[in-house]
Amino acid sequence: MAVRAPHLYHSFRLFCLGAFSELECETSRGVDVPFAFEEHAAPGRPSLYEYRPLVRGFVEKRAQSLMKHPDAQSAIDDLRHEPVAAIFARAHAGEQLPDEEALFVTVLLPVLIATAEGCGGFDWHDDAFDRAYIELERSLFGSERTYVGIAPLLGLSLGAQVDLGDGIRVRLSPPGEISTYWPEANGILPREFGRRPDRLAVIELQRVLGAEQIEAPDAPAELADAISALRLATAGSIAAGPVLFERLDKRPYGIRPILPIAATQPYGEATRLDQFRGKLAKDLRTRIGSADDDRELAEALDRWELSLFAEEPFRSDQLREALISLLGASEGLAMAALRAATLLGEGSSERADLRVRLRALAGGEPADKSTSDAVRRALVEVLMHGNRTRMIEALDESLLGLRPRPSRSLAVRAAAG
Repeated sequence: MAVRAPHLYHSFRLFCLGAFSELECETSRGVDVPFAFEEHAAPGRPSLYEYRPLVRGFVEKRAQSLMKHPDAQSAIDDLRHEPVAAIFARAHAGEQLPDEEALFVTVLLPVLIATAEGCGGFDWHDDAFDRAYIELERSLFGSERTYVGIAPLLGLSLGAQVDLGDGIRVRLSPPGEISTYWPEANGILPREFGRRPDRLAVIELQRVLGAEQIEAPDAPAELADAISALRLATAGSIAAGPVLFERLDKRPYGIRPILPIAATQPYGEATRLDQFRGKLAKDLRTRIGSADDDRELAEALDRWELSLFAEEPFRSDQLREALISLLGASEGLAMAALRAATLLGEGSSERADLRVRLRALAGGEPADKSTSDAVRRALVEVLMHGNRTRMIEALDESLLGLRPRPSRSLAVRAAAG
């Protein structure tokens, strides 16, 4: 076996041998390693059951005492002298752990757990440790690393994988995928995940990181933008999480919370994501990321999304604020309603109907489903246009008869569908 860092191999092996000795002593005194009886369900197929020792949980409960061992401190010191290990020290930055504890939890402890799982307990086998250690070296000293963050999706069904760009995709999750890497996930996955048609998919962020890159992607923020784009594109009651499961080179890296606005499921109904609306969501996700350059557009997006979780009268209040930020241009809600009706109406009859509905909203009446959907579609159109100020100028010129009304894009047609 070719070892690149013999000093790390030696110190890690000593730590694992000492930990095995202590853990084996516990089991010999009658402390039982718990077993899991897991059901892996799939629609239309018989359930599969797995009976296996929960070595990971048994070891993790004793992590604090194991970290105090001299062999653990020696291995951590060796690891701290490797610059490439810096990204692992940042794995638990949100928990504000000291670097040495983060390295223990993210690197040293997983090697011990992988060795124990390879042994099926605490009866030592050299080859099980060697496999676990070589996987670590590949991650530490490789020319690049692969980061993957996965979050369960709620309220969305699909038939095929949908690419949302920049390494983000929506796909079906095979039974047991998450619990394979994170056995503790069964207690934090959404209720009935993997059983209902609208709870079979995950949203995934995958990135290749350079060997010198010491920061993982801000996956919670990027996936929150993707959830906003999916909500805009489909009008579905979509949410992700409540947590994000992270891997680095197939090794569990961390579990982080999804941002609350993305993790909360809105009022409404589940929906299905097809390739056409998936393409729209991909375009919208890119444009949402640049909305911060336009304060009014960012405000409109925030207000619209907050309306998804509100009840009356607050829901309609948020929609009014979204509409005025989007198309008001300092001229008030009535003018914003007029511009939105002009933008969205395909013919004079449809524009007149929209004008009545949006003026009623502007006048203080609660928004019905059609009116709230009009605000959503207006947001989609402005985002797809790319320049809110020029869009408002074009709508005003159209109202004055100076130019034809801006044509309704395929994006709005998809959003309306």
